[in-house]
Amino acid sequence: MLELLVVRWGYLAVVLGTFLEGETILVAAGAMAHRGLISLPLVMLCAFIGSVGGDQLWFQLGHRYGQPFLDRRPAWKARTAVVDRYTARFGSFFVLGFRFIVGVRTVTPALLGASGYPRLRFAWLNALGGALWSVAVGSAGYALGAAITQLLARAAHAEELLGIALLVALASAAAWRTVHRRAAA
Repeated sequence: MLELLVVRWGYLAVVLGTFLEGETILVAAGAMAHRGLISLPLVMLCAFIGSVGGDQLWFQLGHRYGQPFLDRRPAWKARTAVVDRYTARFGSFFVLGFRFIVGVRTVTPALLGASGYPRLRFAWLNALGGALWSVAVGSAGYALGAAITQLLARAAHAEELLGIALLVALASAAAWRTVHRRAAA
């Protein structure tokens, strides 16, 4: 049942999940691609579309409504200093890689839009960063799927060894008990 849902709706789930946040859904989709339920290149493409689309939307909303919104919320405006510092220090590299920084991805596009960052520059760097992120995190999910598969295969082997060890322990306990009963009699 779950596999049927993944096959039928998996790509849409990747687009929507990466539009909103992304890492968890992309890693899970990469693992499912390893199982052959969905295609890894299509997962990466869907993640690229969702991630870049979501960040572009937040950038545009920040550009249009961000500064007045922040002017009414001084505590939030103070938080923009972090993004401003990173942008000043790392420039385009920060815009290219912000999605790799946990806890920064969701707010950075809106804050960059509100700060007056150039739209075209953001669009190009966002697309390039989205492509790198989709491939890197999707591949990590695929590798995780491979590791889990190997772990489960080893667990099945370990389960057999544990069963044999348990039988040996029970037989040894029974033999020990029999020997001690005979010695006591």
